[in-house]
Amino acid sequence: MEGHNWYDAFMDNLHEIFPKKPKLTQEIMDLLCLEREAVYRRLRKDVVFHTHEIVKMASHWNISLDEVVGIDSGTISYQMQTLNYLNPSKNDLFNLQKRIKALDHLVDTPNSEFMEVCNNLPRALGIRFSTIYRFKVFDWAYQYHQEEMHKPLFSKIIIPEKMSKEFDHYLKNILCVKNTHFILDQRIFEYLVQNIRYFHSILLVSDEDKILLKKELFDALDYMEEMANKGCYPETQNKVNLYISKMSIDTNYSYCYSDKLKACRIHAFGAYDISCSDLEMVEKFKEWMHLKKRAAIQISEANEKSRIEFFAKQRATVEGL
Repeated sequence: MEGHNWYDAFMDNLHEIFPKKPKLTQEIMDLLCLEREAVYRRLRKDVVFHTHEIVKMASHWNISLDEVVGIDSGTISYQMQTLNYLNPSKNDLFNLQKRIKALDHLVDTPNSEFMEVCNNLPRALGIRFSTIYRFKVFDWAYQYHQEEMHKPLFSKIIIPEKMSKEFDHYLKNILCVKNTHFILDQRIFEYLVQNIRYFHSILLVSDEDKILLKKELFDALDYMEEMANKGCYPETQNKVNLYISKMSIDTNYSYCYSDKLKACRIHAFGAYDISCSDLEMVEKFKEWMHLKKRAAIQISEANEKSRIEFFAKQRATVEGL
């Protein structure tokens, strides 16, 4: 296999995605419609994968061939991924598991960092409240996947257990990040309340569900205020800096940063995740996102007056629901 350094790098990518050989073998068999022995020969490098097989695997498992081959094309590669929260395909679940497993690199890493700028309640805060998160999935389905909603009622929305399990893993990883920054749109709860009020007005959210959502919104505010007072996650004591933006924020975007993981992500339209692991772009993302602090005020640990005013205003908004 001399002269095939790029090929070895591609094979390393496959083994990183599927560390267990039986799992890798089965996945390749299913994807390429090959017999088991044919896959074994390719994995032993007795036979090389054909070009069309490499392209198909790279596309299916989001492996950048530019990066593998070492080509500097002068462009930066982004990956756009959809996710069906109610009826995830095998590929949906695989991509989600891959993204969340990558966050394992943030755990127990002294300099790990996560930052999110958001006009929507960030996943790290929302998924701990089951009714709120179920509403966010309902909102997503109503706007982007109407065909998935056979009975378009909030009360009929059930998040599959396999999805809930992955989001529990996500939350566990995020809580272990040593340094976290959130910059929130100052109207973040107003947007959420407005959506609940709309769906209630067209009878897709019942009176009982609205009361339950209202209670959880107050619970979420209590949790966030405790986090802001202490300047950390109450569960792990890991540092959290909470900012309120004085300018409107268009969408949610974030980055993860540690010695082993560097990635940035744009959460587009609530329907897509656009991610990039190009080091230069991640560094630029970090710079741009921290510049957002210039038009924001920090309410965690410091600036008690602004903190009290912010949470009082959010509670008044929720009370009006």
